[in-house]
Amino acid sequence: MRPTGKRYTDDFKRMIIEVYNSGKPVREICSEYGITNPIIYRWLKNPPSSELQKPIIKINDDLKEINKDKELIKLQKEIARIKEENEIFKKSYRHVRKGREAILGFIDENKDKYSVKTMCRVLEIARSTFYKFHNKTLSNRAIENQKYEKEILAIYEKSSKRYGAPKIHKTLEKQGYKISLKRVQRLMKKLNISSIVIKQYRPYRSNTEINERKNILLRDFSTKTINEKWVGDITYIHTMKEGWCYLASVMDLHTRKIIGYSFSKVMDTSLIITALKNAYDTQRPNGSVIFHSDLGTQYTSELYVEQLKKYNMTASYSRKGCPYDNACIESFHSILKKEEVSRVIYYDFAAARLQLFKYIEGWYNRQRIHGSIGYLTPQAKEDLAKASNS
Repeated sequence: MRPTGKRYTDDFKRMIIEVYNSGKPVREICSEYGITNPIIYRWLKNPPSSELQKPIIKINDDLKEINKDKELIKLQKEIARIKEENEIFKKSYRHVRKGREAILGFIDENKDKYSVKTMCRVLEIARSTFYKFHNKTLSNRAIENQKYEKEILAIYEKSSKRYGAPKIHKTLEKQGYKISLKRVQRLMKKLNISSIVIKQYRPYRSNTEINERKNILLRDFSTKTINEKWVGDITYIHTMKEGWCYLASVMDLHTRKIIGYSFSKVMDTSLIITALKNAYDTQRPNGSVIFHSDLGTQYTSELYVEQLKKYNMTASYSRKGCPYDNACIESFHSILKKEEVSRVIYYDFAAARLQLFKYIEGWYNRQRIHGSIGYLTPQAKEDLAKASNS
């Protein structure tokens, strides 16, 4: 019998230490990454042998020591007041055109963001009029909608504004609420919130001559259990200091979990071999695994093919210029770009590396639900598979 305990690569341990050094409490790290307290403290006491990444450059603390005189504070308050009034004007424009009832509704909806006094003054509404409107008896439906709106906003914020109506609807159902998808959509429209839109991938032609190789997968992404079919790919991540860096990812098609990955400043064969090794060391598959990738030079190199043979894996390749043959990992990288990479600017390699670790291990694998696996998280799907195999 082989050991059933969880395995962690040295790279994973080093990244957990970096997350701890960035200021996150041990209790939160345990909850987000599924690790126990003794393990984390053991890693902190005896870190894996390797030079840790330099900490992310922080804002110069000297800026916090600048003394502001009374005139500067007064000016800042005036600027803040003008900014707030401008925001109220812009957001209330549609309501102003519809009349007083719509204006009162706007004030009621935004009373947690702006002071009622300021909104009434800017929109020229007597405060007594607003409070009379606000204190009127609400219907049961309106009271229920208010409760749902709070829950929807909580789920939306917890997902870092990544979830749309389908995932929020499924999350509400898991929490015991009986609500239709259409109602969730209406309430989200009322709250003016929406998920990050994933742009459709548009394939392009390449004039480079590539020798076709056998496609075993043939777009059959169905599986019966874990460690049956893996897929891999490389994507580009930009940083201000080092320019383009590269992320190689390995996904198990049964769980949609990213079981291995590697981040480097150089896109060479060692990048994908490291990602493959991390996946193998973590999963330790018993039988043969089909590993599908595109026809990139890294994946067709002799060194990589030999590594697959060493791990008892069978290579499968997409056709030239056909990303749909490897749609699942292409989709992951597209989601990664829209939900994380495109929303921020990474200063250097170390900053990007840490944030990618947090996204993949802390969010994507353990918290983000997926429609293709029954609205479970990849980690929950893997746990179910292991339980059924034991």
